[in-house]
Amino acid sequence: MEKTWIVVADSSRARIFYAANRVKPLTAVTELNFPESRLREQDIYTDRPGRLFESANESRSAIEAPDIREQQQLAFAREICEALDAGRNRQRFETLMVVAPPTFLGALRQSMNHQLEKMVDKSVQKNLVNEEEARIREYLFD
Repeated sequence: MEKTWIVVADSSRARIFYAANRVKPLTAVTELNFPESRLREQDIYTDRPGRLFESANESRSAIEAPDIREQQQLAFAREICEALDAGRNRQRFETLMVVAPPTFLGALRQSMNHQLEKMVDKSVQKNLVNEEEARIREYLFD
């Protein structure tokens, strides 16, 4: 088995491990947190949508609010991918395994550069970020 990093993430937390082989325990490399993703809707959207006034006639319409949750997910996914890319540049791993819920896995894939994408050996669509190391190993190596 090559030098492998395993990233286990959701929209608020990411844990990166090093796997020397299939049987040895995983070694923690780093942990990233994004507490902003735990904010309540009322703390994010503090105002009513803005109004748009049409100059051609007297009609008004609400301006659609941007999807802040999606923007936050993409921002955290970019942060995780920057950490992974830094490890790749320092040749700290040769292959990468990614474990995340389906929507966040999509955000991670969208945020990866081409070199990092080529290093992904396995993807698992599951939220295991709060699970023990042994449980994570079950999904990846069994």
